[in-house]
Amino acid sequence: MFEAATIGGQTLTPARVCAPMALYTHSAFRRLLADLGGCGAVWTEMLAARRLLSEDFQTSPWLRRRPHEGLVVYQLMARPGDPLERVLARMAEQGVQAVDLNLACDAHNIRAMASGSALWDDWEGMRRVVTQMRAAWHGWFSVKIRLGHRREGWQEAFRERMKFLEEAGVDAVVLHARFFEDKYRRPAQWQWIPWAAALTRLPLIANGDLQSAEQVQELREWLAPARAIMLGRMAVVCPWVFAHWGVARPVDYAAVWNRYCDYVEEDFPPRLALRRIQAFARYYELHFFYGHQFHTTLGRLTTVAEARAWAGEFFARGPALNRTLLLGGLR
Repeated sequence: MFEAATIGGQTLTPARVCAPMALYTHSAFRRLLADLGGCGAVWTEMLAARRLLSEDFQTSPWLRRRPHEGLVVYQLMARPGDPLERVLARMAEQGVQAVDLNLACDAHNIRAMASGSALWDDWEGMRRVVTQMRAAWHGWFSVKIRLGHRREGWQEAFRERMKFLEEAGVDAVVLHARFFEDKYRRPAQWQWIPWAAALTRLPLIANGDLQSAEQVQELREWLAPARAIMLGRMAVVCPWVFAHWGVARPVDYAAVWNRYCDYVEEDFPPRLALRRIQAFARYYELHFFYGHQFHTTLGRLTTVAEARAWAGEFFARGPALNRTLLLGGLR
């Protein structure tokens, strides 16, 4: 199941990909992920389309891409009126192979900029943006969506938009199987994936609370129509999850942590580097019994040097490991 998928001329081998996550899927993390085995494709953090006209693709930790990362999908936060032709032309000049339009993010600040779920709600605006992007972009073009709003008539609205996306010529749809109002408080609604897949000829990538080979196998009845699966939070907790798929292997937790910190220091200025290390600790702590101490102590420190020194002491004590990883409440 999901051994390979060809979508829009791109072959995802294996057909397991890493989701876009703000603060996490930057260049340093993507480099770490690739070192530990990689995956079929990895999405960048959501990028403001307009800013790509001035950002440096060689040095920006959000845009920088190293050859061994494999297929990197640049996810855009776009809105009507953005100079999308110029943005996409610059991306093509920089060797970008794949782009994704986010219609799924329901964060207040994203909606306030008429992007994410607000663009999904703006039928004419969405049509304009998608049509402009498809006309200007000749590479792989996917769109990330949710089920819509949890209210009467949502299925018809979803059906209408799926029909449009197919007619507009996008290459794939990433479906985060939740409603906008669910945020991360309710479990993913995997039971809707077969219905959604049956509405279109477009390949569908399933996303939402997926964590392991065993879980995917248990959900095979619902996930079978998908061409690939997308992992988000679990890929941050366990950057080796794709390489260890279905196989238990030993992990050197301190070595992975230190490599991540090395890469973050290389790509980010000190203040932002500390913030990225502290954010990563919020997920990495789940491996350890009393791991909350790991995260909360790091959160109080003020320099990367202090954070690395304290983490070194923590790992030197040989912290006990949790038997299970509980991601509930984290996003």
